[in-house]
Amino acid sequence: MPETRTGLSGLSVALARLSALLAMLVCFFAAQAVASTLDRGAMEKLFPEPFRVGERDAALPIWPIFRQSYNGDVLAAYAFESIDFEPIPGFSGTPLDLLIAIKPSGELLDVRVLSQHEPVFVDGLGPDPLMNFVKQYAGKSIKQSIKIVAPGTRDPRSDSVAAEIDGVAKATASVRIINETVIESALQVARARLGFSRGRDPNRVAHAKEDVFEPLTFEQMLDRGYIRHLRLTNAEVEVAFKGSDGEGLDPQARADPKGLFADVYIAEVDVPIVGRNLLGDKNWRKLMDQLDGAPAMLVVSTGRWTFMPESFVPGATPDFIALSQADAPVAWRDFVWRDRLDLPVPKDFDLAQADEAIMRIAPQAAFDPASPSIFSIRVLREKGQIYPERITRDFTLAYSLPKNLFILPPDDSGLGIGSIWKSRVRDISILAAGLIVLAVALARQQALVRSPRGFQIFRLAYLAFTLVFIGWIAQAQLSIVWLFGLIKAIKGEGSFVFFLWDPPTLMVTLFALAALFIWGRGTFCGWLCPFGALQEFAGEIARLLRLRQIGLPQRYEHLSRIPKFLVLAVILITAVFFSNQAEKVAEVEPFKTSITLIFMRSAPFVLYAVALLIVGMFHYKFFCRYLCPLGASLAALSFVRWWKWIPRRRECGAPCQMCRVKCRYGAIERSGEIVYSECFQCMDCVVIHDSPQKCVPLVLEQKRARRRERQKLEAAQ
Repeated sequence: MPETRTGLSGLSVALARLSALLAMLVCFFAAQAVASTLDRGAMEKLFPEPFRVGERDAALPIWPIFRQSYNGDVLAAYAFESIDFEPIPGFSGTPLDLLIAIKPSGELLDVRVLSQHEPVFVDGLGPDPLMNFVKQYAGKSIKQSIKIVAPGTRDPRSDSVAAEIDGVAKATASVRIINETVIESALQVARARLGFSRGRDPNRVAHAKEDVFEPLTFEQMLDRGYIRHLRLTNAEVEVAFKGSDGEGLDPQARADPKGLFADVYIAEVDVPIVGRNLLGDKNWRKLMDQLDGAPAMLVVSTGRWTFMPESFVPGATPDFIALSQADAPVAWRDFVWRDRLDLPVPKDFDLAQADEAIMRIAPQAAFDPASPSIFSIRVLREKGQIYPERITRDFTLAYSLPKNLFILPPDDSGLGIGSIWKSRVRDISILAAGLIVLAVALARQQALVRSPRGFQIFRLAYLAFTLVFIGWIAQAQLSIVWLFGLIKAIKGEGSFVFFLWDPPTLMVTLFALAALFIWGRGTFCGWLCPFGALQEFAGEIARLLRLRQIGLPQRYEHLSRIPKFLVLAVILITAVFFSNQAEKVAEVEPFKTSITLIFMRSAPFVLYAVALLIVGMFHYKFFCRYLCPLGASLAALSFVRWWKWIPRRRECGAPCQMCRVKCRYGAIERSGEIVYSECFQCMDCVVIHDSPQKCVPLVLEQKRARRRERQKLEAAQ
């Protein structure tokens, strides 16, 4: 039977449909694409003397910045806007625009925020934490991995492997987006103008297959390329120095041209089929435990040349061997592995006199074992005695392993989304378990409400989980701000990728949308909204304090539902036509204040959120029912619900009004019909319907049954 609504009830339904239609029209509104905003005058203000701004590049949207000196102008940096290279959308759906200046060496000269619409930095924490965050990039090199750590945990020691910068509390996903924006856009400019290639995300490199192994001899590994060999004679080295100031400086090479200069073997020992065959199972597993998952190269060398001279410090980076990949150096260090290695080397290799080192590559170096790399050794000659001239020559050796030894990462468009999901594994796992519990509970409602007290305990416990974990810990409060991002993505101003930057919120969103088809809006509003849970606990406190509840007459209840649709319409129109003001209008939601920032905000916002909670103690869930634009959007989409899941009897509404009277949301008509667009799925009516003690028709039926039994007994007597 279709739901019957008349008068003001029909008006609220019509407004819901109108809001849904407005949202659809808004999504298809066309807009111009984002583009750079700085002209020459603005650049000159950003880079005053002693800098000079050159002519904008004709091929790339970059500005050369010169430093003036008495010897002439010297190129100091290339400056550009990130929005021209890597417009990664933030949580408002709008990409941040950063000014980035990169030196020819690959070092960042400066990073500044030109524009941003991140909700947490607009009115939440304010812009100052963001400005302080981007200042940390100055002096960092894009040849290093730049790692964001929890505030206050940064290691102050200088380390060439990875540079650490402090993140911002309550803005973890936002600063990751900013970091990705800085690195990816800077790498594009570096590749085009500085001569080295884009690096790889540490979480998108290949990983060795643990189950690939077969016993192999040293010679077999050489034949397959698992071990690479570089052998140099004195004559070959002398040829490399020919024509330079280093020619003829080695008398031993002249005396014995065919003599051995260097005999070097290199192998990646963290790969099981290589390391187990070289080191033996026991030594290899011991090494793997100590490496803690990092890749490592074994370097063994004999001959006149050494990469471990007397000045070498154990644990340091050797001066005379290097590794590179994708035209960029790979930082590595001596692992100080001094266990005796009984390597199965050829008989003519003097292992007793050899240099041996295991070089640990830090995971942050983003070394990809499935991609080719270049190993090189450096030969140094000196000319002169007081201030000797140093002449060097490098000899290289290509190293690569077959791809069938590795688990290759999927191509995920290079945005580093995998690193976000990997860092949130704990939150994702706990949330997934919580959503499964809720899905099972809602699918077995009759069993859930069999014990009214047990159901009440379950509901309060789950709401506590929603408030504390989903809201305050996982920061997965769904907000109307996400709708801004969706609108801008459809308009072409952004990308749908922004949904992937916050895994817990995405999971809640997808679950709520799926539940919208099955049960309606109530699954999110009644179970998964952290602020809704906070309001419900405020209502429980009011009940314990016996505060008098202020209700609205039935004839006004329908009219009171209209404001939230008007608020939604205003927000949608603002998002399309006045997008810069959209975040401010969205402050009608107290979610950022109470959930994202846990009331650590300026007084006006805190007072607003607290006032809504206090009002909710006298009028149950006031904000959720009458003002929430997100709730309005879900109510507007409630027509997609497939079936009526709340059980009804023919007596419901005529004559029984018990469920309607007890419904704290006003979601039951006098006729007994459920207004699913206003139902919060608290299931109080389901508890009443299935309770022989609370459901009036069941109570009357029991009385009639007892009367019939008495009549039978009297008749029998």
